[in-house]
Amino acid sequence: MSARPADNRSEEATAVVDGPSPGRKRVVIVGGGFAGLAAAHALRRADAEVVLIDRRNHHIFQPLLYQVATSLLSPADIAAPIRQLEVKQRNLSVLLAEVTGVDAASRTIKASSPGVGVRNIAFDYLVVATGMHPSYFGHDEFAQYAPGLKSLSDAGTIRAKILGAFELAETTDDEGERARQMTFVLVGAGPTGVELAASLAQMVRVTLSGNFRRIDPSQSAIILLDAASRVLPTFAEPLSRRVTQRLTKLGVKVVTGVKVETIDEHGVIAGETRIPSATVLWTAGVAASPVAKMLGGKTDRAGRALVAPFLNVVDMPGVFVVGDAASVTQNEHPVPGVAQAAIQEGGTSDG
Repeated sequence: MSARPADNRSEEATAVVDGPSPGRKRVVIVGGGFAGLAAAHALRRADAEVVLIDRRNHHIFQPLLYQVATSLLSPADIAAPIRQLEVKQRNLSVLLAEVTGVDAASRTIKASSPGVGVRNIAFDYLVVATGMHPSYFGHDEFAQYAPGLKSLSDAGTIRAKILGAFELAETTDDEGERARQMTFVLVGAGPTGVELAASLAQMVRVTLSGNFRRIDPSQSAIILLDAASRVLPTFAEPLSRRVTQRLTKLGVKVVTGVKVETIDEHGVIAGETRIPSATVLWTAGVAASPVAKMLGGKTDRAGRALVAPFLNVVDMPGVFVVGDAASVTQNEHPVPGVAQAAIQEGGTSDG
């Protein structure tokens, strides 16, 4: 990408990045997750300049984040530099920046780059693939006590909380406090909650076996809570039943139909019952990245852009939203926010 940096490098500075080469269109993709990378790959043979923008310099294989959180994998095992894509795809440029505004009418986006400031980037086509972030349903105060799992930093935080809880349980002489340290509550029984609960059960029964003298990690209490009537509510009921049976066999206590009312430093109050816990993990709601709302089109309650069948935004020619940032239905059912769906949606962007 040919770019002209801003002369004024303050955060208020703006500069229009040079347009594409004569005779070529520019496709700007915002987001380096599964959908964004699939969109870039789909355009590898297009006679166009493809610009991939992400605020991080690496792609995370999110389906395995829970394994980093439970010490089964290291962060390097699931992260790869986005910039290495430039070597394989000649029409692709990678830009480290955070999008802070979108103007569909002037066909520009505003992005802030470290050390450069704010710049305006022109586009002919725009693909928004910015994914989701944890949503606490209006209770943002829960975040300090119950971290979500969407980044390597989140995984590191969770791993430290889990391992730290066992260390404190090993050293305390207070039986009540020991039980609290060895009680793990996961709020949200979607794919992330189910995977993390199962991995945590494996961790306490196998990985940590024999690591402590005063405590037995396998005696930990792992509780998976959800306000819905079953786990994996967006999937078929037979699958939910099988998953519940499997989790129960692993030692996970599945509690559905119960709404979490409070999360604090002492644990959780759910269904008017206090559950003492030193480690509460948020695997429940998610909300779309703010970029989806910046488009100015219609969104659903989670902030996902409402798109037409070809993932285009109505009344915004050349603007598409894919992956978790898009509200997509198939056969009158919402498409779940999983990697396979994001890859398929991103791959349609060459059409």
